Amino acid sequence: MKLLINTNLLLRLSEQGLPQQKLARRAIWTLKKRGDQLIIVPQVLYEYWVVSTRPLAQNGLGLSVSQADQGILKCLRVFTYLPDQADIFDRWRQLVNQHQVLGKTAHDARLVAALLFHGCDGIVTFNASDFQRYPQLTVLTPEQVLAA
Repeated sequence: MKLLINTNLLLRLSEQGLPQQKLARRAIWTLKKRGDQLIIVPQVLYEYWVVSTRPLAQNGLGLSVSQADQGILKCLRVFTYLPDQADIFDRWRQLVNQHQVLGKTAHDARLVAALLFHGCDGIVTFNASDFQRYPQLTVLTPEQVLAA
C-alpha cells in the first residue's frame, strides 16, 4: 500500500522515552518490512516544524531550529517525499465542500487532498477519528498496523 504518514507519528518519533515513540517506530518498521510505500508531503513537514519548535509550555517539543531541521532531514531520508502540486488545491476545495468541513479540520482535508492527488491508499495516524469522514481512505492507527 501507498500510505501517508501523519505528522503525529513524526512528532512521536522525536519524543524520547514515551510509549507512543516505541509504538510509532514499530508501526513504521512493520509497514516498511511488509513493503508499503510510506509517503510524506510538505504539509506534514510544516506541521512537524511548528510543533517541534514550539516551547514545551505551549504543548510543543521545545526543539531548536537545528534539531527540528535534523528531524526533517531524517524524515526525508526515511520516507518518500511528494511535493505539492497546484491541483491539490482544487481537490481540497471539493473535499471541504462535499464533507462540509469547518475550522481546523480543513488542515486534515488538505492532507486528504494531497494523498488522493498522489494516489495514496490511506493514512497512518494516531488520530483515526479525524479522517473517518473520508470513506475513500484506509485509515490505520499504529496499533492496527501492529495487530495485522
